[in-house]
Amino acid sequence: MEIRKEGKALCFVALLCLWTTSVTGLLSPKGVNPEVQALMGIKEALKDPRGVLKNWDETSVDPCIWNMVTCSLDGLVIGLGTPSQNLSGTLSPSIGNLTNLQLVTFQDNHITGSIPTELGKVQKLQTLDLSSNLFNGQIPSTLSHLKSLQYLRLNNNSLSGAIPSSFANMTQLAFLDMSFNNLSGPVPRFPAKTFNAVGNPLICVAGIEQDCFETTRMPPAFPSNNSQNAQPAGRPRSHKIALAFASSLGCICLLILGFGFLLWWRQKHNKQIFLDVNEQHHEEVCLGNLRSFHFRELQAATHNFSSKNLVGKGGFGNVYKGCLRDGTVIAVKRLKDANAIGGEIQFQTELEMISLAVHRNLLRLYGFCMTAKERLLVYPYMSNGSVASRLKAKPALDWSTRKRIALGAGRGLLYLHEQCDPKIIHRDVKAANILLDDYCEAVVGDFGLAKLLDHHDSHITTAVRGTVGHIAPEYLSTGQSSEKTDVFGFGILILELISGQRALEFGKAANQKGAILDWVKKIQHEKKFDVLVDKELKNDYDPIELEEMIQVALLCTQNLPSQRPKMSEVVRMLEGDGLAEKWEASQRAESNRCRANEFSSSERYSDLTDDSSLLAQAMELSGPR
Repeated sequence: MEIRKEGKALCFVALLCLWTTSVTGLLSPKGVNPEVQALMGIKEALKDPRGVLKNWDETSVDPCIWNMVTCSLDGLVIGLGTPSQNLSGTLSPSIGNLTNLQLVTFQDNHITGSIPTELGKVQKLQTLDLSSNLFNGQIPSTLSHLKSLQYLRLNNNSLSGAIPSSFANMTQLAFLDMSFNNLSGPVPRFPAKTFNAVGNPLICVAGIEQDCFETTRMPPAFPSNNSQNAQPAGRPRSHKIALAFASSLGCICLLILGFGFLLWWRQKHNKQIFLDVNEQHHEEVCLGNLRSFHFRELQAATHNFSSKNLVGKGGFGNVYKGCLRDGTVIAVKRLKDANAIGGEIQFQTELEMISLAVHRNLLRLYGFCMTAKERLLVYPYMSNGSVASRLKAKPALDWSTRKRIALGAGRGLLYLHEQCDPKIIHRDVKAANILLDDYCEAVVGDFGLAKLLDHHDSHITTAVRGTVGHIAPEYLSTGQSSEKTDVFGFGILILELISGQRALEFGKAANQKGAILDWVKKIQHEKKFDVLVDKELKNDYDPIELEEMIQVALLCTQNLPSQRPKMSEVVRMLEGDGLAEKWEASQRAESNRCRANEFSSSERYSDLTDDSSLLAQAMELSGPR
């Protein structure tokens, strides 16, 4: 018996040691997540006047909830983006310890110092953007170790020295911009299809290092005095001058012709650049590291766009499920009427938006296909479909999943509004445009109606785009959209998650003929939540959390844009921070407005009514989705 007990004890000790080893394998010797240590090293080296990194906490074990940090589904840091945040200081070498990084974007800040050589250790890195900073020193040759790197921007810095010749071995590199630095020496033959090195006066494109450096040291070659003295004495001086002038002019003409031919050849064979179809804005759209698919490849993947593979329909086209030769399951959006202006704008807008915005809660764009008659977009396939379809499916989504969906969608919109540069307005936030991956994590999709928002301007459009029931009052009446337009739509999305119904359905289900938002306010005031909540939940929810979600929705759907919170505030409230104060302040303001009788009931917004004329008007404005 004692031997048996000793054996059990030894087994227990062995299992304990194994568990301890597995846990400490994820932690540093001090018991801290090594990714947290690396991120804290980055934070300490930077100066953060706006406080965008203030929630980076060295005592935390999960950096995935931090601002500007993107994680994979298994909790590894794969993205670090702080564009246009007025950061200064230096970039810490500890960034090299974030070995799972795929995306690093620090563009448009004031970061100085040298580019860390340790970046060469981040073997999975695909996108690196350090442009428009104050980086100096030489470009580290260790960057050539990044065999997965596809998109590299170092332009508009103060980098000096020669471009490392080892960059010529970066076979995956598709886009490279080193313009407007102080680089010198020869330019290697890059495999990148799009390359820019203008604004570097000391660069030589000869390709031969010895000749290049001699050219940079010596003035342009002209006949010297010695060569003139070597000419026959009997030849007139005027003849010599005419001959020299003719030779120089001929050389210049040949150089111009050769340079023009080179530009034509590179534009035709190497660059992937589309021009905006709007003739008023001839902006070039550089597609970065997006994959260009062949039409036949997508045709085969979708079985010739079979109706059996059709998974969605929209105003701009249909979506098909497909499978590539390597087994990757994709969703292919085939745009209708590819030659029409609308289809072209939709195509280029989505490419532009998604190439700028990369976040775990935003739909990633794999690539595109563009032919004379076709425009197609390729996305990862979302196995759980949209929130709208999933709310109708069985089994019903549980309460915790609905809360997680709201938080994930909120974080995606927060990135678009406040962490992406330039800012992006989605303009059609609804359950049908929030997709769910294999783990029911929310992914914001359909950027076709998005608009770039400049730092100081809001976009005023001549045509209202959106979906009835989700259109903010100021957008429907004036065509003026802003981030607060999306906040309104997000508030309606929360009500859809709570009720399990579309915005136009849950009011009808309760036999409401008036303003739906006023009805929701009444429900909140009287605490009759069972009238609104999805019957499929069968009381399996937390009443306190439900009331808090309704309060957030009502704060988001206030009549005036200035009264609505920002998405950063919305996310914090969903996380349990600051809701009580916001709600109390809004109730005081509402009480004051009622006493002052500033707004009559006829002036209240009621886009969610049963009035057929208003529905018809809104549907006409929205267009089929």
